[in-house]
Amino acid sequence: MPTELDKIFLILAIVEFIIGLLGNVFIGLVNCSEGIKNQKVFSADFILTCLAISTIGQLLVILFDSFLVGLASHLYTTYRLGKLVILLWHMTNHLTTWLATCLSIFYFFKIAHFPHSLFLWLRWRMNGMIVMLRTLSLFLLIFDSLVLKLFIDISLNIIDKSNLTLYFDESKTLYDKLSILKTLLSLTSFIPFSLSLTSLLFLFLSLVRHTRNLKLSSLGSRDSSTEAHRRAMKMVMSFLFLFIVHFFSLQVANWIFFMSWNNKYIKFVMLALNAFPSCHSFILILGNSKLRQTAVRLLSHLRNYTKTSNPLPL
Repeated sequence: MPTELDKIFLILAIVEFIIGLLGNVFIGLVNCSEGIKNQKVFSADFILTCLAISTIGQLLVILFDSFLVGLASHLYTTYRLGKLVILLWHMTNHLTTWLATCLSIFYFFKIAHFPHSLFLWLRWRMNGMIVMLRTLSLFLLIFDSLVLKLFIDISLNIIDKSNLTLYFDESKTLYDKLSILKTLLSLTSFIPFSLSLTSLLFLFLSLVRHTRNLKLSSLGSRDSSTEAHRRAMKMVMSFLFLFIVHFFSLQVANWIFFMSWNNKYIKFVMLALNAFPSCHSFILILGNSKLRQTAVRLLSHLRNYTKTSNPLPL
């Protein structure tokens, strides 16, 4: 029988799932309808739609994982089931992270401006570079999956030990293998983070340069380009903040799980871990003018419908 803690965990997990699902379904529907209407799909809309679809898949895996942890955590030690859930979660998480990184890089090249020839050359070939990044992410996904498979094979075979710390002390070679594999997985996660961080820094430098030029030309310090810089920076900063919370929560969850797989604190770490796919979509909606305006119109229609369907009594 689930405890009170399990029930609270499941309720919060379902709330996170609903929040994330609403935001990503909204992004997918708006972009698909706009693409059908205009008979043309823009690069940013395509990346956003792929990101929304990938995040929905991740949310479904997370929901199943949450029910498994909350209601039948002992099944996690079942080799096939535990391996399948971890691999599916890792694949969807990898795709979501890299698509968000591609979006950050796209906004950087679309909004920032530098007179350097290398920047102009990369900007001219931006679409091809995004395709190359997605291809690189697929190769890294294959590499990550192979490393993760070895990690799971070792971990799930010893997870039923009553005292893993003692077991690792007696088997130093096995612990070294797990540490090396875990380091490789962490390094591949660092690549998209470093790319997004670099995009943010160059966006900031571009904003500073653009603001200085406006002041020198006596045009003030605010125009459409300045606002675009600031919106893009807010989106990339929000992504980086959520990614940092997500990354460190993942490391803590891995440590807790493999030291004591039925530890009650892992449930709260999972809630922090799942904040990234749940909240990121709303940051994207607020940072995209088309999505933001559509959301405002939708909320206005819902408010008017509520007023007409529930008239005040005379």
